[in-house]
Amino acid sequence: MSAKHPPPMRLLSVVGARPQFVKAAVICKALAKIDGGAAICHRIVHTGQHYDPLLSEVFFQELDIPPPDHNLEVGSGSHAAQTGEMMMRLEPVLAAEEPDWMLLYGDTNSTLAGAIVGSKLGLKMAHVEAGLRSYNRLMPEEINRIVADRLCDLLLCPTPLSVENLRKEGLGGQAVLTGDVMYDAALAFRERAELLSGPMAQSWRAGEFALATVHRAENTDDAGRLRAILRALDCIARRICPVLLPLHPRTQKRLADLGVSPEAVTVTQPATYLEILQLESRARFILTDSGGVQKEAYFAKVPCITLREETEWEETLENDCNVLAGASVERIVAAAEDAGRAGPWTPVYGDGQAGEHIVRALRKRVA
Repeated sequence: MSAKHPPPMRLLSVVGARPQFVKAAVICKALAKIDGGAAICHRIVHTGQHYDPLLSEVFFQELDIPPPDHNLEVGSGSHAAQTGEMMMRLEPVLAAEEPDWMLLYGDTNSTLAGAIVGSKLGLKMAHVEAGLRSYNRLMPEEINRIVADRLCDLLLCPTPLSVENLRKEGLGGQAVLTGDVMYDAALAFRERAELLSGPMAQSWRAGEFALATVHRAENTDDAGRLRAILRALDCIARRICPVLLPLHPRTQKRLADLGVSPEAVTVTQPATYLEILQLESRARFILTDSGGVQKEAYFAKVPCITLREETEWEETLENDCNVLAGASVERIVAAAEDAGRAGPWTPVYGDGQAGEHIVRALRKRVA
């Protein structure tokens, strides 16, 4: 009589926004490497937080992520309305799925909703990118990540600093240093990104332009900050080098509401993940308010100017690899003029196998 094999571990990922799709892709690749994926049943719930095809479906296609098993189609709304709707739609799905581990990523409203509902249902939860802190409670993302860390059973940390942050908060016992899944993704997909062809690849050549992204509410919802950032980008485009701005739908709507637009900057539709990787690696420097883009700039060893007053990725600030410039025209332009002095970049984000370290940590604690 043959020995019975234990049933596969049931893992459920909750995703809803571009950075989470990228992180989930890393987990999918890691699962395929470990026992061919047979030892783990992985289900995906897409909240629909990002519902634009260029911010959602195309990422699943580009990154070889299986279609989501559940799409909640929540869409946009205020923080309270969006999070509340996610919670209502998540609850019956999670109750029916009963995963051994629920995996949450980053710091979006999808993360917050998943953490609250999963906690109420008594599910075991793990948080990827745990321990990040900007120490700015005005950022919705800061609240989301703090709540997720408090409620999750396993805290999967990208850097030693994130482990130390959790230790200071009394959460060191749940913390595991895994490395950064975004670094895994950059390593896995950069060659495919460089092989992209077409008008974008032909028009934007290495070292000849600056890449900009602007989407955070602290910038888009504040007319003064948004106008100042646009003035700075226009100034850089006129005085230093061309500036490319793939426009996030939120920013596009806000600019239309204000009746303003960049004058000297080249504006395009949102870029896919592979397009962004290619553009980041080619840029002379990068201007962004995105946490993910700050890291991707660091991975590509490209100087970064952050359009915020603080960052949760403090490691990127070493050696002026990343400079905090806020929404000040003078500081942004000055940082752009000095961008050539950045570096060196030191390895602080793991060994490129964070996905596999995460899967092993989950399996070790499933009993």
